[in-house]
Amino acid sequence: MQIIDNKALLLKVREPQRITTVIPKSKILDSGEVLVKWGLEEAQVLKNLRIKDVPSPINAQYNWPGLYKPFEHQKTTSSFLTLHRRAFVFNEQGTGKTGSVIWAADYLMTLGIVKRVLVLCPLSIMQSAWENDLFRFAMHRTCAIAHSYSKEKRLEAANSNAEFVICNFDGLDIIKSAVDKFDLIVIDEANAYKNVSTKRWKILNSVIKPTMWVWMLTGTPASQSPTDAYGLAKIINPSGVPKFFGAFRDLVMQRITTFKWVPKNNSETVVHDALQPAIRFTKEECLDLPDMTYTTREVPLTSQQQKYYEIIRKDMLAIAAGEEITTVNAAANLNKLLQLSCGAVYSDSGEVVAFDAKSRMSALMEVIEEASHKVIVFVPFRHAIEIIAEELKFQGVSCEVIHGGISATKRTEIFNKFQNDPDPHVLVIQPQAAAHGVTLHAANVVVWWGPITSIETYLQANARVHRAGQRNPCTVVHIQGSPVEKRIYKMLSEKVDIHSRLIDLYKNIAEDT
Repeated sequence: MQIIDNKALLLKVREPQRITTVIPKSKILDSGEVLVKWGLEEAQVLKNLRIKDVPSPINAQYNWPGLYKPFEHQKTTSSFLTLHRRAFVFNEQGTGKTGSVIWAADYLMTLGIVKRVLVLCPLSIMQSAWENDLFRFAMHRTCAIAHSYSKEKRLEAANSNAEFVICNFDGLDIIKSAVDKFDLIVIDEANAYKNVSTKRWKILNSVIKPTMWVWMLTGTPASQSPTDAYGLAKIINPSGVPKFFGAFRDLVMQRITTFKWVPKNNSETVVHDALQPAIRFTKEECLDLPDMTYTTREVPLTSQQQKYYEIIRKDMLAIAAGEEITTVNAAANLNKLLQLSCGAVYSDSGEVVAFDAKSRMSALMEVIEEASHKVIVFVPFRHAIEIIAEELKFQGVSCEVIHGGISATKRTEIFNKFQNDPDPHVLVIQPQAAAHGVTLHAANVVVWWGPITSIETYLQANARVHRAGQRNPCTVVHIQGSPVEKRIYKMLSEKVDIHSRLIDLYKNIAEDT
């Protein structure tokens, strides 16, 4: 296949009439080759005729707007999406899937094929990933967030003229009456729809119309069981799986006992065929990726946390107005706000006051489920470590903990297991307990449950995965929900010596409203 002047495709095929019969803007040359106008519709028809390696005209007609140039794998992903009304993107976490999708959607908008896009995703990435990336990659497009305590506000966003509307998974039930106003639905972290018996899946399936474009994104399809593919396939490729779940389960699983099933030898092939059409890039394949990327998960404080956060902040403001602030006092008060944000505050008497951290835990689970390799979770506070480890084990995630109370011998044993054995899959670590001298490149994802105020410890902790022997680009995820966390993460990212700025930070946080 040859591209002629970025306007036409020259093809050598056995049956040229097969093309000219269905594509008006094509002709057979004296050489027997076929010249076809290089438009999106023509490219889609050629693809449907099973002609291999048909390029999308996005490669020649699109100027790739935004603050950053696309990586080659992003261009390839965007090109793939423009040729498929229904498709999967299985690119690994940290490869820039959102950018690829935004560019593909924007290109379809320039052609008038798509006018409005609905993005369904977890709460934690509605703003930190999607809204921010829309500004970075398509700032000329309008965007609305369909998330509010008010049903009317959600519907107002969905019914607005915004070209992109971002909604959390369970918010779809509230705005479902407005979904027919969208031409394209994008489902990020699509494993949330793996189970066809859930209300969430049934609502999504009910609002999708045959004419809609639908793209599902996840870096880890069917990671826990081959049967997880069924719910995803029923949305994108329903003809590729049986009508009922039980029949699909019998295709991919073998029953050993009354309650135990194991994957059949051919289950990977069956799942692969069901989850089509699809594109996948691993981090290893994306040679142009930076060695380390940083992302954020937004987790708003609960009403209980917000109440006590405001009490502490106002006390800080009153102190700042009436007396000289010392570095020690600044550090102590900022530490209380950080503890509160992370879900457990130590009182002056040493008791632990626990707060609801379910939203933060959900965000952590989302990252773990999307990760292609092992994960390290850095947690500044001892009590939070125990809560997280207990919840991970309850969720069936193998994990170990490292903190100041773990002996050096035990730490070495845990580190060796993490590096060399399948389990544990996750290490939950107090940063100061493993910030120096330890190699943990079995993981390539680092999650910060909350920030710390030492830039040296922060950089050294991240370096546990990003060191000699690491074969994969690494991702650092910041979980944040409070103003103090956002300010400190920003300072860490800019490599500011926080300890020298504690009093200024104290005053800024006290004045935040």
